[in-house]
Amino acid sequence: MTRGNGKKVLLAMSGGVDSSVAAALLLRQGYQVLGCFMRLGSENEPEALEPQPCSVPRSTIKNQKSKMGCCSVNDAADARMVAAMLDIPFYVLNFKKDFGRVIDYFVDEYNAGRTPNPCIRCNDWLKFGRLHHYAHSLDCDFVATGHHARIHADQLLRALDPHKDQSYVLFGTPRDQLAHMLLPIGELHKADVRHLAAELNLPVHDKPDSQEICFVHDNDYAALLRRRAPGSLAEGDIVDREGNVLGRHGGQQQFTIGQRRGVGVAMGYPIYVVDKDPQKNTITLGPRQDLMSDGCSADQTNWLIDPPPTDWTACTVKVRYNCQPAPAQVRVTGDDSLEVRFDQPISAVTAGQAVVCYDGDRVLGGGWIHQAHRTPEGGSLQ
Repeated sequence: MTRGNGKKVLLAMSGGVDSSVAAALLLRQGYQVLGCFMRLGSENEPEALEPQPCSVPRSTIKNQKSKMGCCSVNDAADARMVAAMLDIPFYVLNFKKDFGRVIDYFVDEYNAGRTPNPCIRCNDWLKFGRLHHYAHSLDCDFVATGHHARIHADQLLRALDPHKDQSYVLFGTPRDQLAHMLLPIGELHKADVRHLAAELNLPVHDKPDSQEICFVHDNDYAALLRRRAPGSLAEGDIVDREGNVLGRHGGQQQFTIGQRRGVGVAMGYPIYVVDKDPQKNTITLGPRQDLMSDGCSADQTNWLIDPPPTDWTACTVKVRYNCQPAPAQVRVTGDDSLEVRFDQPISAVTAGQAVVCYDGDRVLGGGWIHQAHRTPEGGSLQ
């Protein structure tokens, strides 16, 4: 028997190629796999449906391309069909009520002048929170996903494919859950994942990766905010660093730190959103140098090492998902706070995003940015 030794795994299946290949790999490794799809938008489904029959003929299985996020009706159908092909039980879990917490967080953060990251919150609260509780009720030994990251010796590591690494969005996983997590595709490059899916004749082998936030249709954040928080978007002033009014905007929530396009003002040189004030409902524009920060403070921390660094400790950090790791130092400043000092100033450090610290490939921990420390030339961001 291979390393799985018949142990039971609850695998979150999104209907995409990554989680589909993860299911096949887990079966190949000797695990007993139960697939599940988290329904986040349906009103009338029970909390947990019975396992779905896995007798769908291959001739009826078609790849339904989805342009939405990772939880649409078409995605559910794709996940169900892959489970049928692999002959594994398939559950549909209605997490709509729980997912409302993620949407509320998203709206509240924008209204507070911050830029949220709902994918991390979904991982923390649902995939490796609520789903772990459900896995326990099914007597599962592990929870698995199709994330591009690795678990080794109860440590969270970057994926082998640096272009697809998703360890950043998993930093909030409780440390005691690492021993019960499996990330089967973290050792593969994305091209190899798709190649394996094609070899297995999985109908999702060429399905595009999801790009949008699953609950924000057409990337129209403002429309969601108007529905969920009527009256929250209001006109306000666009100003420069000296407070001079440059124009008007339709709501500070529609702008983020570092934004250049769509600011509605031309000044003859490149200008960026360098500050936001939700109380005054203003956005501040300035040149690129006004975006530079030499550090940041964060709270709501989660450490995957013990003990956390109380003295300045060398590391690399990411301050948003799609940025390159930057050399820095980190230290704990309280029970639930940390401070990071960058070796070189970094642009557009944004309140509401996560700062995640690494030692090589290993994730040390991180927190949620609440203040960027501006370079002496640039003043101070909120």
